Formats: sequence, structure tokens, C-alpha cells
Amino acid sequence: MIAADISVLLVDDHAVVREGYKRLLELSPDVSVAGEAADAAEAYQKFCALQPDVVVMDLALPGASGIEAMRRMLTREPHAHVLIFSVHEEAIFVRRALDAGARGYVTKASAPDVLVEAVRSVARRVCYLSPDISQALALRATIQEGPPGRQLSAREFEVLRLLVQGYTLPSIAEKLGLSQKTVANHQSVIRQKFGADNGVQLAQIANRLGLHFADFAGSADAAFTASFGSLGSMGNGSPA
Repeated sequence: MIAADISVLLVDDHAVVREGYKRLLELSPDVSVAGEAADAAEAYQKFCALQPDVVVMDLALPGASGIEAMRRMLTREPHAHVLIFSVHEEAIFVRRALDAGARGYVTKASAPDVLVEAVRSVARRVCYLSPDISQALALRATIQEGPPGRQLSAREFEVLRLLVQGYTLPSIAEKLGLSQKTVANHQSVIRQKFGADNGVQLAQIANRLGLHFADFAGSADAAFTASFGSLGSMGNGSPA
């Protein structure tokens, strides 16, 4: 028997999804799931305790997002290998993840073997993008992304996500570990960049840009079903 040499921390807030992907990954003799986490705080704790070779991270987590969790991990360990595994294939989400330090990005609509290939690539320090993501980025490269999306900093992007989901300023401050004054300043800057006078306009503009934050929590089960419905299908990924 070949000993597993790639340890994985699997981060997703849906237990059934984690169980399914754990079984998928461990079909490969060189991969083992060392731990699981359901939110950003637990993910960071498990990361520190287990020191996995690869963190497979969903973007949509309760409270702080996968981006925020990854930022904490990279602050502690700059060479951490984080693979984002998300339902979102919009170019702006991919860019935010890669800019924040992700080593790869795979959508949950990808064929099952793509995730395994991505884990192996990221473990070797090779950046990996699933085929649909590569196509989306190539298409976006031919059409310049709207100024508001490009001009948001990573922190502003996190604040925008929570604002659009209906969180109050005190709640956002608590979730991101910031003061209410800092969050209010971020809100003001975001509104100026988007040209929005209020929260309703901000949500409408974000939606037009393809930032469907309200879909974060509801899409994972559907993506899981679609992916595992084709467990027997095979596909090739795209090392970036």
C-alpha cells in the first residue's frame, strides 16, 4: 500500500459536502484528509494544529469568508498552500482569491477528478485553475472589468459582501475584527467608488457586476449534487 503523502484540510460549512469530497479525495492513495472545518475560525485552528500540505477552502463560510480565513493562514504561514473550491466562476471572485494568495481555484461544477489533480498540483507549488475558470479569465481579459470591481481593495470587497448580505456595521465589525469606525469608513469609500447613495443602490450595482453574494450559502448543495452525479466522468484541468 502506498502511504498518503499529501495531507488536506477540507473547509466547507456543509457536512454532507465535506463527507462527499473527503471520500473522493481519499480514493487517491497519495491523498488523505487530515481534518475538516465548517467556518473560518475552526479552519484557522485546524490549520495551526494540523499543518496540512493543502487547504481546500470554500469561499462561502458563515461569518468571515474563505478569503478572510486564508488571509489569517498566510499571515501565520506565508507559504501555505490554499486551493479555493467554490460555486463561483465569475472572474472577479477568482482574481480576489488569487490576489489574496490562493494557489489555485476550482469550481464545484468541475468533474471530480479535477479536484484531485488540483490538490496534487497545489501541493507541488504549481498554481492550478479548473478549465471553466481558465476560460472565464481569458474571456474577461478581452473585456476590461468595470472600474468599481477593479478598484475595491480586498478588505473593501469583504465589507461589500457582508453589506449586500444585510449585515449591520456592528455585525461586520465583529465578524472581521475591526472597529465600527473602520467599517463605516470602508462603507463610505465603497459607496463613492460605486456611485451609490444608499444600500439598495449598492446591492443593485453589485448585482449588475455579477457579485451575487446572496447566493453564497444556497448554491453549495446544488453544485455538490451536480458534481457527484457525474462521479464517473473524467476531465482535464489547467495548470496556470
